[in-house]
Amino acid sequence: MVGNGIVRAAKEAVARRGALITVPSTGGARMQEGVLSLMQLPRTIAAVEQVRDAGLPYFVLLAHPTTGGVTASFAMLGDIQIAEPGAIIGFAGRRVIEETVREKLPEDFQTAEYLMDHGMVDAVVPRAEQPEYIGRLLDFMMGSKDSRKRA
Repeated sequence: MVGNGIVRAAKEAVARRGALITVPSTGGARMQEGVLSLMQLPRTIAAVEQVRDAGLPYFVLLAHPTTGGVTASFAMLGDIQIAEPGAIIGFAGRRVIEETVREKLPEDFQTAEYLMDHGMVDAVVPRAEQPEYIGRLLDFMMGSKDSRKRA
């Protein structure tokens, strides 16, 4: 299960005093798998809290698509939320939301760019640029030997 992987990765990040970086991408619809799937949500949240309690950063790279239960747990808890351009990110689907609120949603609703404009995503970064971007974030948040020399 993905939840077990997140828990193990968080424990490893704490043990190594390193950042935790996740890259969720799912179409959702996992709740029908039963209570074991549902119980992964609080487990992943607790794992992220252990990373935070250790004073370590947690980054999330939101890939296309990131929907469903992961957005109700570890995918939206990053200290820094990075999304790839055009990624669809949300909990419920567009049709479900429109039927619930009884109004037409904007065309770009639930895209990475829309979420950035509304404060839910910190940056929209193409995949090819993500390694350098994350490297700069790590230098800033955790300090590197090079950045300490420059200071």
